[in-house]
Amino acid sequence: MTLTKRSFDLKSADGLTLRADAWGDESSQPVLLLHGGGQTRHAWAGTGEKLAADGWYAVSMDLRGHGESEWCPKGNYDHGDFALDTAHVAGSFSRKPVLVGASLGGLSSLLALGNHKSETEAPLASGLVLVDIAPRMELAGAQRVLDFMRSAPNGFASLDEAADAIAEYNPHRPRPKDHEGLAKNLRKHEDGRYRWHWDPAFIDGRLESGRPDHWDNLETASKGLTLPTLLVRGKMSDLITEEGAQAFLEQVPHAKYTDVSGAGHMVAGDRNDKFTQAVLEFLNTECREPQEGS
Repeated sequence: MTLTKRSFDLKSADGLTLRADAWGDESSQPVLLLHGGGQTRHAWAGTGEKLAADGWYAVSMDLRGHGESEWCPKGNYDHGDFALDTAHVAGSFSRKPVLVGASLGGLSSLLALGNHKSETEAPLASGLVLVDIAPRMELAGAQRVLDFMRSAPNGFASLDEAADAIAEYNPHRPRPKDHEGLAKNLRKHEDGRYRWHWDPAFIDGRLESGRPDHWDNLETASKGLTLPTLLVRGKMSDLITEEGAQAFLEQVPHAKYTDVSGAGHMVAGDRNDKFTQAVLEFLNTECREPQEGS
């Protein structure tokens, strides 16, 4: 089996082009990796390779308005829009995927599952991994993320300047030795400045109401979960506290839980080794479909 990454296009629920990467055999059980707000599909590169090496078909896509995916001309970046995309892409697989969602990707997955359950009894996914996200989140932590995303509207003069901004925002993560990964999250514009790889309309007006949209739907969706579920929290996260995690576990008593030391909100980037190990253990013990003839 080849583990070489390949890139291709998917479609959103309303026809936008979404760029994706995949690792592994397409006939294997799929895992759909959904990044957080302001990130790109490249956030999952290390995890995707390791999932494929363990026999899974890993697909990571840029969410609408992010990375190399199409920007929505109508500015439709509500959580419900991302949830519709998640359900649409999940339904395109020949087998039910496990949904792995970080932050925005996790909210989208949770809402997609909640919406789908109300429409049909057929399952949308074979499992769910929520990465440092749950209905009970700390708004101060969420606001800190958004403040960082809004902090450089005119971009950066160099990749070093962007790296300095990240180091200030996330001081516990070791500064990378090169900027290869960082370059994938920035676009160099005609004025020579580097800007983040997302549609500025995605940020406009978010959290001004004091809480995310679809808040009540997130609570309802959590209480309705019956599929295998894992919550992964960054031990140093300021978005999901231990109390917030325990509130989710009370709503979903069958869910598994792991707390990754040395990680903040960006768990997969902060401690990819521990994160991927926890996800693989969950996938193989809770989500692996029996092989034919076994």
